[in-house]
Amino acid sequence: MPKRVIKTEKAPAAIGPYSQAIVANGFVFVSGQIPLDPKTGQIVSGDIQAQARQCLENLKAILEASGSSMEKLVKVTVFAKDLQNFQAINQVYSEYFKENPPARSFVEVSRLPRDATIEIEGIALLD
Repeated sequence: MPKRVIKTEKAPAAIGPYSQAIVANGFVFVSGQIPLDPKTGQIVSGDIQAQARQCLENLKAILEASGSSMEKLVKVTVFAKDLQNFQAINQVYSEYFKENPPARSFVEVSRLPRDATIEIEGIALLD
């Protein structure tokens, strides 16, 4: 089964040589989303919660463009520059995953593209 590239204007364009997402073998692999506003291409202003929300909205838009959804996510990875934001990010995250949340890793990193404070990637079922 060949892979299918996903591209939507409802999420930020890739800022490098990668696709927003790839569909393959019944899964959708969404590239890491930093808190870029898809209309301006700039990092949204505000606190870590506003930025986490934008990452999740970008992830959601890409999943919907692929034919999947947030409910079909099976694995999410959160990369954050400061682990002290864990609880604040979890508050926003729980708004998106009220029941049966996906498996998740949460990793503190030293630096992210565009000096973002957070990046979120995911893998979802297509069907």
